[in-house]
Amino acid sequence: MSRPIAHIRNLIPGGGLPDSRPPENNLQDVTMNLEKVDYVMEQDKRKMSFFNPLDPIPNFEFYAKDTWTGRIKSARPSLDVLRKSPDPDDLPPSPEDDGRPKVKLVRFGWVLGVMIRCMLNIWGVIMFLRLPWITSQAGIILTYVIIFMSVTITTITATSVSAISTNGKVYSGGTYFLISRSLGPELGAPIGLLFSFANALACSLNTVGFAETVRDVLKENNAQMVDDVNDVRIIGTITVCILLLITFAGMAWEAKAQILFFIALLISLANYFVGTFLPPTPEKQAVGFFGYRAEIFVDNLLPSFRGKDGSFFRMFSIFFPSATGILSGVNICGDLKDPSGGIPKGTLLAIFWTTVSYLLIAITVAASVVRDASGSLNDSLALDSSIQCSGLGCKLGWNFDHCEQNHTCSFGLANYFQILTTASGTGHLITIGIFAATLSSALGFLVSAPKIFQCLCKDNIYPYIGFFGKGYGKNQEPLRGYLLMFFIALAFILIGDLNTIAPLISNFFLCSYGLINFSCFHATITKSPGWRPHFHYFSPWTSLFAAFLSFILMFLFTWWAALVTFAIVLSLLGYVTYKKPKINWGTSYQASFYNMALSFSMSLTGVEDHVKNFRPQCLVLTGPPNVRPALVDFVGTFTKNISLMICGNIFMVEERSRFPQHSTDMLVDWLNQRKVRAFYTSFTADSLKEGTHSLIQASGLGKLKPNTLVLGYKTNWQECKPERLQDYFNTISDAFDSSYGIAVLRMMDGLDIREDLSSGRSSAIDNPAFEADEVTKSENEETDRNSDISDDGSNDQVKTVFQTKQGRKTIDVYWISDDGGLTLLVPYLLTRRNRWKKSKIRVFILGEQETMKEDHKDMKMLLKRFRLEIEDIIVITDVDKPPLAKNLQRYEDSIAPFRLTEEHTRGDLQEFRRLNPWTVSDKDLEAIRPKIERTVRLNEIIKKNSTHAALVVVSLPVPDLNCPSSLYMAWMEALSFGIHCPALLIRGNQENVMTFYCQ
Repeated sequence: MSRPIAHIRNLIPGGGLPDSRPPENNLQDVTMNLEKVDYVMEQDKRKMSFFNPLDPIPNFEFYAKDTWTGRIKSARPSLDVLRKSPDPDDLPPSPEDDGRPKVKLVRFGWVLGVMIRCMLNIWGVIMFLRLPWITSQAGIILTYVIIFMSVTITTITATSVSAISTNGKVYSGGTYFLISRSLGPELGAPIGLLFSFANALACSLNTVGFAETVRDVLKENNAQMVDDVNDVRIIGTITVCILLLITFAGMAWEAKAQILFFIALLISLANYFVGTFLPPTPEKQAVGFFGYRAEIFVDNLLPSFRGKDGSFFRMFSIFFPSATGILSGVNICGDLKDPSGGIPKGTLLAIFWTTVSYLLIAITVAASVVRDASGSLNDSLALDSSIQCSGLGCKLGWNFDHCEQNHTCSFGLANYFQILTTASGTGHLITIGIFAATLSSALGFLVSAPKIFQCLCKDNIYPYIGFFGKGYGKNQEPLRGYLLMFFIALAFILIGDLNTIAPLISNFFLCSYGLINFSCFHATITKSPGWRPHFHYFSPWTSLFAAFLSFILMFLFTWWAALVTFAIVLSLLGYVTYKKPKINWGTSYQASFYNMALSFSMSLTGVEDHVKNFRPQCLVLTGPPNVRPALVDFVGTFTKNISLMICGNIFMVEERSRFPQHSTDMLVDWLNQRKVRAFYTSFTADSLKEGTHSLIQASGLGKLKPNTLVLGYKTNWQECKPERLQDYFNTISDAFDSSYGIAVLRMMDGLDIREDLSSGRSSAIDNPAFEADEVTKSENEETDRNSDISDDGSNDQVKTVFQTKQGRKTIDVYWISDDGGLTLLVPYLLTRRNRWKKSKIRVFILGEQETMKEDHKDMKMLLKRFRLEIEDIIVITDVDKPPLAKNLQRYEDSIAPFRLTEEHTRGDLQEFRRLNPWTVSDKDLEAIRPKIERTVRLNEIIKKNSTHAALVVVSLPVPDLNCPSSLYMAWMEALSFGIHCPALLIRGNQENVMTFYCQ
């Protein structure tokens, strides 16, 4: 029991020091609740399941990326460990022994970290300096409409934020973290960048508001420095420099400053509301304040828009920044004790109390202050009752007609931004409140912007910004980010006009709010099992409504700024989409892709097959794809974006343990880096034939199933074990029996680059089920001018002939047998690719000398009906001529090792043939001899006519059921021997895959 107690004491601030007490300021310490203490004690007991001494019970640390104490996450035992006999030495070490130092971090609760921070940022410059002016312009009714519309957006956004933030642990990064981890980096990264910029602008807005107040105070005391605009610039620059120093002091000092600002604001607001009930003095009446009057309230009900900013949406755009502080708690979520619990509670309460204050300020100031006043005591009717007047002021004993008619009134609700100072009990407290509101908001935004930007920098999505992501101190403060945001804020402070800055901020915040709401909507409708927020008081449809409303208001506020914002977002989105950063956050987009794929796949099952929609959906026996890149590239060329491609890898049962568990991920990454749109699947079997048969039966989903088997030519069929040869032949035969099309790719240098990979240029996963190609001596003497296998050296990707442009070479199709059109379809699909589009297809057919013209005409008409623009048609009429003796002898030499001898025929011949099905009898040779002679002759014709071809496509012969495997391989050898370019032996399943009918 002493160990857990000592461990807990070390975690409690000051608990590890003798005679020490926890410091009184809890802001600088980690507070621990009883649940965490009990949790640590339970951890030390090492509870295990009764199934196995190494099988632990469900544990927090198995799921956390890092534990709350900062220790390295624990790893549960693997299945291999559990399946072995228990060994006491295998027990995991105690988590206390990790040796890592424990640090005390600054963490805030929901009141100080969320509610007060949000209220301070919402109670900004707009409330004191622009809300009364907006009320005079829009009237009480439209002002309330503006407030309620703003609150509607912010409240729905707060519920969306609450849902997202309670769906798992929230780290630092605020709004960027929420959007990026929900919608993905494509939208999250642009908004993170814009939102950081928007926070910097909000800092400048509130700093300018503070500077305006100081300038007005200086003017009242005849202490103006230069002029109105330059005074604001000078004061704003000095102020933002002081705020930067406070942020450099750390979050604890910033929190202390915020508490002082909050207290000052409460006193200021109380001072104002009390002041509205006090009898107005003549001086206050001269500037328009008369206390609560029914006639003033009625006069201010309706709008009275004036000047260049006189429109409803302009008023809305100026007011909206006062509602943008709702994400202040979210923006520092990395510094909160309990982000998931504190963000919903603190944010919604902050919205409620600030909304009440806005509504009360708007209605009280509109019920007690007239729109126009001169500020002169001489306009009092008490001094001269003979003056004739007609305005509202006359009813109140003042004549403001002259300045109203000439539009020269300097005071009143519509002209004097500091009117709350007049209406309050004492103006100095309002000035202090303005200082507190503006400085607290400016400080809050100056802290939030670098925190968001730091998280974006650490994700390494955009180049050249990682420099600003470095953190300093125990809280990893982004000091470089503070400096960057300081300079951005300073640049906009130099504008010196609050009404110009406010609409720009509204635009950026509305865009962020819209995407937050859309994130919540999208995450909900995708119904991902991982979407389980603790906060349930939200609706996806209200979130969608708020998202649309936010985007619409962007254009209604400032259309050109909205267009610029969307242009920036789309540009940044395009960059991220193009770069495809290697990150996986489990976003709702990933869930939606799954839902769409599942829905479309299910819909496809009800669609009947039609020849017009036929696509060669290929199961490619690549083995490890990186060992046969040419085979992968070739099939990927004609299937990319139009049909299915599955790379299959058959593991032998006895060899399965040699492959690492992460090999699948490695090979999928290789395919992605090579930009091959293919699936990868592996299967464990006793033989290649059994594994392929299982893949043929199990691969695919619904109608998305392979219909064509593609494999490499077995170059070493004469040297390998006969069982391997038979296995290869059985694989082809089984595919024919399954009504699959067959395609066999042969290249002179072979497909297997295992030797190149083992030489150190790259890395591969060796699979003995797919033997390395062994190039025969006669072939090795030839030069393959097209293979051009080289390593680019940049990403361990080997370049093949199918990744280069083929120029104006030809694709020669020797359509010997009508297979339904697959022999023609694949070359046509190749020519639709950029690398092959200049290549010309030539079709070679067999015919007689007497009917050559008719054969040519018939084939040309057929190709025209197929809508294939193929003009070169060559009729082969000399295939019946005897082949060269040396070529025929080469065939006989290749089959000789497999021929039956007299020794074999002495025993039970049938039993011997059953046990050795690759053997060939003289009867077999005589039966196939006419075919072989024509095949050898055809091979001579191919080598003569296709010297400069980029690809040769030849009809693949179909073996009969009694054909020995060695004889069939000799047949294919005779057909494809010595062809310099890649050769494709292909055969459809005798069903039409091309048609010239429209239905």
